[in-house]
Amino acid sequence: MPHSTHWGEWRKYNADGLHGADALAAGLEAMVTGIASGPDTKRGIAARLRYLTASKAGREAMAAQGISRRALAAWTAGKRSPSPKSRAALDRAYWGLRRQRVVAHIKRRLAREGRGTRIEIDPVDQTRVAPGRRRDLNVRRITLRPTTWATAVDAWAEGDTTGLEAVWDDVMADLGSDGEAYEYVSSVGWAA
Repeated sequence: MPHSTHWGEWRKYNADGLHGADALAAGLEAMVTGIASGPDTKRGIAARLRYLTASKAGREAMAAQGISRRALAAWTAGKRSPSPKSRAALDRAYWGLRRQRVVAHIKRRLAREGRGTRIEIDPVDQTRVAPGRRRDLNVRRITLRPTTWATAVDAWAEGDTTGLEAVWDDVMADLGSDGEAYEYVSSVGWAA
């Protein structure tokens, strides 16, 4: 993800972190649950096939990943097993469809009856930065409004990195005068 740098060369002195938009996306991704069995196991393959073949949207998701009807028929009939490349495509189709289907649920959870959800922003890790070069940064907490969450979730679901960056720019602005110091963070977390 390309990012502008408001804070300058923040890694120059060995600070460690990731862009706030990436941390936000990781948190949203963690809210998506699904099949626990791996895509390389017989059980995991069978579960993904059941889920994806149960709906038109699932079949479309597989087609979008390059899975042909012929291959699908051979797999479901037990005549062939998916190759490693096909298992990866099957897994991408599964998780892509899961994301699409949980978007509304995630928005409802984060809206919290119109109140929004409070996030905790952990600043970049400066443990490897020489003491004289460290910035005085604290954990920050801020409540994101339901409309902000809706925008963030939509951008995440569509893979819109620019949209997520715009949301994070708004978060930094809401933090006040030192907001730019939180362009890059260790993590962003919330309970929902």
